[in-house]
Amino acid sequence: MQNFKEIFEQIQNTKTWRENSLQTILKKYPKEGKGLYRHDELVEAYKTLLKKKEIEVNKIIEERIRMKPTRTQSGVATVTVLMKPFACPGQCIFCPSDVRMPKSYIASEPGAQRALKNEFDPYYQTYNRIKALQNIGHNTDKIELIILGGTCSFYPEQYIIWFVKRCFDGMNSFGNTKYEKDTGTEKISWEELYKAQGINETTVCRNVGLVLETRPDYITEEEVIRLRKLGATKIQIGIQSLNDNILESNRRGHSTKETKKAFELLRLAGFKIHAHWMPNLYGSSVKEDIKDYDRLWKKEYIPDELKIYPTSIIANTLLEKYYKEGNYKPYTREELLKLFVEILPKTPRYTRLTRIVRDIPSNEIVDGNKSTNFRQIAEEEIERVGKKIQDIRSREIKDEDIKWEDLELETIKYQTTVSTEYFISYKTQKTDRICSFLRLSLPKRDSYIEEIKSSAMIREVHVYGSLVNIGKDSSGESQHLGLGKKMIEIAENISRKNKFKKLSVISAIGTKEYYRKRGFDDMELYMIKDI
Repeated sequence: MQNFKEIFEQIQNTKTWRENSLQTILKKYPKEGKGLYRHDELVEAYKTLLKKKEIEVNKIIEERIRMKPTRTQSGVATVTVLMKPFACPGQCIFCPSDVRMPKSYIASEPGAQRALKNEFDPYYQTYNRIKALQNIGHNTDKIELIILGGTCSFYPEQYIIWFVKRCFDGMNSFGNTKYEKDTGTEKISWEELYKAQGINETTVCRNVGLVLETRPDYITEEEVIRLRKLGATKIQIGIQSLNDNILESNRRGHSTKETKKAFELLRLAGFKIHAHWMPNLYGSSVKEDIKDYDRLWKKEYIPDELKIYPTSIIANTLLEKYYKEGNYKPYTREELLKLFVEILPKTPRYTRLTRIVRDIPSNEIVDGNKSTNFRQIAEEEIERVGKKIQDIRSREIKDEDIKWEDLELETIKYQTTVSTEYFISYKTQKTDRICSFLRLSLPKRDSYIEEIKSSAMIREVHVYGSLVNIGKDSSGESQHLGLGKKMIEIAENISRKNKFKKLSVISAIGTKEYYRKRGFDDMELYMIKDI
C-alpha cells in the first residue's frame, strides 16, 4: 500500500493537472514491475486506505482517479439496458434489422455489446453496469435507468413488467444479496413490481429517473397511464421528421398528427419528452432540415431533450438499395457542418441537446457521417463564426465549485398547446453556467388522469454538479446548496398566483422520500401537495 500512498500524494500535490498527468505519475510506480495500475485498482486502494484511516477523504484525489468523470457530472449515474430482440410495428427504410438486437440497434454498438454479454437479462445488465461504474470511482446512489428496445409499447405487457421489475432488483441488490439468487420469470404481477419499487425508495442505489422508448402512434391515454405505473418519468420518442411527405417517403408509419397528440398526452401527464430527430432523411435537404428544426420549437412540440441522429446508410436496408441505385445521397461533411452551424444555436435555453450523432461504429456505415465527435467539430465551427449554443448541456456547471453569491435566478416562460411552461433555473452570474433547473407546467385544460385534475405539475427537478452521495454534505457543490428546495418554493408561488390549489410532481421511485420531506403526499401515480 505504500506505493499507493505515494501515488495519491503526488496526485494531490500536482498543481496543474493535464490529460496525461495521471499516466506520468503511474509510470513512476509500475505494478509489480509490469504495466500500470488501472483506474479500478486505484479506486479500490483509495477505499482500502480510507477504511484503515491511513489517509483522509480528499476530493482532488477522487476526481483525478475517477475514470470518465463526465458520466456523473450531470448529477446522476446513467445506466442503459436493452430489452430482448423483438418485432417493431415500423417499416422505416433506414432502420437496421439485426436479428441479434431489438429493432433499430446494431450489435457492435457499446450498449448493445453489454446487453449481448449479459444475454439481455435485465437484472445482470443493471447490476453489472452499476458495479462497473463503482469500480472506476463513480458514486451510484442516484441512478437514471434508461430502458431501450425500439418500441417498448409493442412488447408484451408481461415481459415489460418483468423486465422493469428485474431492473429494480438489480438496483436493490446493492446492500441486499437475496436478489442475486432470485432469477425471476417473465410471469410477474404488477404487485411484485410495486413491491420492488417500494424497496427502492430507501435502498442504496435509488432510481431517480426511469426512461422508456416508444413511437408517437403508440401513445394513447391508456398507454401513458401504463408507462407511469411502470415508474417512468421520461419518454424517448422517435419523431424523426415533422414533414408528413418525408415521413411517408421513409415509411415511418405515422404522421405529424400522431406526434402532436403524443406530445399533448405526455405533457398533460407531466412526462419529460426526449425526442429523436433525423436530418438527411430520404427526400429531405439541408434547406428542408433547417425548416424542420424550426418546427420543433412551435407550441405543438417543444421537446425537453433532443437527440439529433443524422441518417446513416446501414447495410441491408432499403435506404442502401436507394443509395446504390443513385436515388439517395448522404450529406457531405461540409453540408452536415453547414446544417449544424445553422440549427444548433437555435436550440432554446430550456432544452437539452443530449446527443448529436449516434455512436455507430464506422465499419457498420456504408456511407454518411462516420465522425462520432461531430458535435465537437460543429461547436468549434459555431464558435469560429461568432455564434453561440445556449442549450442546457452546453451550459452545465459540471465539476466547478460554486457559492450562493455566484448565482442568479432565471425564469423562462413559454407556451405549448396544452400548458404554460416555466423553466426555473439558477445559473452563475458571470459565466452563465446552469447549476439547477425545475420544469413547472400549468395546464390549460384538465388532465385525463383523475388524480392530477386542476393541478399544477412539476415535471422535473435537476441539480447539476459532480454526483454526491445522498446525505453526504459538500458545501461547494450545487447538489448541496439547497437549490432544489428553493426552486420548489418558487414553483409553489407561481402556481398559487395562477389560482392553482394543488401542485403535483411526477416523482421517480427513488426521489419520493425527498418530496415527502417537502410536504408532498403519495397518490397512486403522482405525489401531490395542497398549496
